[in-house]
Amino acid sequence: MQTKLTQLLKIKYPIIQAPMFLVSNVAMVTEAMKAGIAGCIPALNYRTLEELKAAIQELKAAKVEGGAFGFNLIVNKSNLKYKEQLRVLCEEGCDFIITSLGSPEETIREAHKVGIKVFCDVTDLRFGMKVQELGADAAIAVNNEAGGHRGNLSPQELTSLLCDKLAIPVISAGGVGCKADIDKMISYGAEGVSVGSPFIASVEAGVTEEYKQACVDYGADDIIMTQRISGTPCTVINTPYVQKIGTKESWLETILNRNKKLKKWVKMIRFGIGMRATEKAATKATYKTVWVAGPSIEHTKAILPVKDIIYKLTHD
Repeated sequence: MQTKLTQLLKIKYPIIQAPMFLVSNVAMVTEAMKAGIAGCIPALNYRTLEELKAAIQELKAAKVEGGAFGFNLIVNKSNLKYKEQLRVLCEEGCDFIITSLGSPEETIREAHKVGIKVFCDVTDLRFGMKVQELGADAAIAVNNEAGGHRGNLSPQELTSLLCDKLAIPVISAGGVGCKADIDKMISYGAEGVSVGSPFIASVEAGVTEEYKQACVDYGADDIIMTQRISGTPCTVINTPYVQKIGTKESWLETILNRNKKLKKWVKMIRFGIGMRATEKAATKATYKTVWVAGPSIEHTKAILPVKDIIYKLTHD
């Protein structure tokens, strides 16, 4: 299937293996490239710049014709490592960068100097128009069926709106768990899709077997929104532990968030606490299970190699 996304990245299928905090890794992206799609890893998955640099070099060595690799950058003030991560990506090189949660202006400017494409997460038309003005190569339409931090509009509403108003390609993110879902997003005008949650239950994913099995055992009806991870609404599996701690911010956070001077710091502290909790749940067997996922796990029926998941997405 040839689309503007396949042309931009020189890939076989118009699919990006979405960047997932703590889940995505070099092994997953390597297999994604071999199967003819693009793979992406959050830069925040690497604690040091040296680790990030090593991952880039490993992926460059593993790259094959028909595949592509990139990294996701959190470009707001909560990511204190952002500027240095951007510098390393531009120095070492990759096929594309996906920006999230902030202005992509600097990333677009610096990445384009060295020939790296930049795709920007957007949840509405206003931000879609903004990133287009800044020179983004594509807009990733994060809809209300995405895992993790999601938008408010349905896949059809958001994708159709952006495709109608923007001149740059639109990539639909959220609600894709099978080939029929991809076909549906393409019918709305999307030039490709970003798929995350189905790859959590992959052999190559660097998370616990419990997390992977949860994506098999639970379904779309078990996905709920919580503010207890990052301070921003985020989708998680409704485990007994999530039910116990609740999904709303604490009364103290509510009060502090009303103070404009303190709000930024409260968000940064909550983000740090939430990320550490998510890391423990993802990498250690624990009863404190805060597992991020989207409703597309409805189609996840077994833990499979990445190549088999991609085959199902492109052939079933």
